Amino acid sequence: MKIGMIGLGKMGANMTQRLLQGGHQVVVFDLNKEAVATAVAHGAIAAPQVTDFPTLLDVPSVVWVMVPAGGPLEEIVANLAEVLAPGDIIVDGGNNNYQDTMRRARWLYEKGVYFVDVGTSGGVWGLEQGYSMMVGGHEEAVAHLRPVLETLAPAPDQGWGHVGPSGAGHFVKMVHNGIEYGLMQAYAEGFEILKTKESFDLDLYQVADIWRSGSVIRSWLLELTANALADDPHLSDIRGWVDDSGTGRWTVFEAIDLDIPAPVITAALQARFVSRQEESYAAKLLAAMRNQFGGHAVKSSE
Repeated sequence: MKIGMIGLGKMGANMTQRLLQGGHQVVVFDLNKEAVATAVAHGAIAAPQVTDFPTLLDVPSVVWVMVPAGGPLEEIVANLAEVLAPGDIIVDGGNNNYQDTMRRARWLYEKGVYFVDVGTSGGVWGLEQGYSMMVGGHEEAVAHLRPVLETLAPAPDQGWGHVGPSGAGHFVKMVHNGIEYGLMQAYAEGFEILKTKESFDLDLYQVADIWRSGSVIRSWLLELTANALADDPHLSDIRGWVDDSGTGRWTVFEAIDLDIPAPVITAALQARFVSRQEESYAAKLLAAMRNQFGGHAVKSSE
């Protein structure tokens, strides 16, 4: 199959390469000309402009988009809507809010264009190991995409599935990422407890490596943790500042809307906010209150 790919960041570039290795033809576009040149060197075809895709693709045209949420995606979708024909397919493989996805899908469907949301997990390892993909959209469009999805997945019958109508793919991926927040936070807290027990002088990499086999808490995240600890057990070159892509927030908001208690995911999100504070005014105030009611000592800022 010939497929268009817009957005050659790390994941988009790796997905392009995996598709090429799987025997597909890929037409690429990105504002980063070096990224385009690299893709072309691997066998891709460059599209001069987004609006050139219909002339370079088969019928129906399939354009896979890997650009940031918000303005960039809105612009790309609007530009494609002007040139695509009824029956063509736009695939959104980024992390986007499922409600925005449902809105875009309704608007495009009125024009006869399918909008398929593919919540994609796999990160930088997807090229080698394949991607986990949660797919939302019309049956006809997903059926047409099957050869592409089977190529990108870890195996044709593993790691991907059509989970529901438009928006369902991004919704499932949103919750997936919320769970990821909780798992990561639990590992981080556990290893900090281990590290702080200085009397045992524990080898944290050794512990992680032990847990990777047979343990009930073994996981791919634990394997990645072990990799990081093998490189630098003290993480001396890493600042403890943790970003969030938005999916964790959306998961918490959804839990609130549905009256579902999600204390672990919520606490994990809040912990990321704490990591970004050079100094917490709230912590200062807590210390001041303890001093006021109990005479507990406070530490000087000097």
